[in-house]
Formats: sequence, C-alpha cells, structure tokens
Amino acid sequence: MTPHEMICHLNDSFRVATGEKYASPDTNLFKRTVFKWVGLHTSLPWPKGLPTRPELLQGKGGTPPADWERDCAELAQGIHAFAGRTTYAAHPMFGEMSKADWLIWGYRHVDHHLRQFGV
Repeated sequence: MTPHEMICHLNDSFRVATGEKYASPDTNLFKRTVFKWVGLHTSLPWPKGLPTRPELLQGKGGTPPADWERDCAELAQGIHAFAGRTTYAAHPMFGEMSKADWLIWGYRHVDHHLRQFGV
C-alpha cells in the first residue's frame, strides 16, 4: 500500500462506518467480543497485515487514488464529520458499536496506518 492508497483506504473505511459504502461482513462471536475488546480497549498495537474486506482493498473494491490534495482534504473533512455523527453502521467484523467505540476505532485505525509509514 502506498501512502496515497492508504489515504483512500481510510476514506473508504470511514464511508463504511457511516453506511455510505458497503463492506461484506466477516464476524463471529469471538470477533464481536474478545477481538473487538482487545482492538479497542487495550494499548496493544494493531498487527501489520490484518486482513481487510475486499471492498476496501486497493486494486479490488477500494477507491483508487486520484488527486493527492483532494483525497487528503476528503480524509480531513471525513474525520471531522465522523466525530460529529450520532449514528453509525455496523462494523464488518466488530458488529454494532457505540459512538465511543467508533471514535476509538477511528483513532486506532488511522494511527495503525500512519505508523506503517513512520508518521
């Protein structure tokens, strides 16, 4: 994943969280409970290479990079709008989540990808 692809992946991920983009579910009781709790409520870093849904993968269903400035501005605007929402879609792996959990997820997901590029 290039930095520009990562920006588009994050944009797509926020669209899934708001229900604007579809991502096929991949969940079970373990993922909705234990995996979700560890991923959101511990300080353990998310491991590299975690699988993502095909609809969010670059070269498959993910939005391809277009204009760097526009894609980055869309991410900044999307994060701001995301934080102000009161309703969210179900997470493809974690299932239904509270607003607090979605905000933690948003921070952890962006942080996970920024760390991939040493930011």
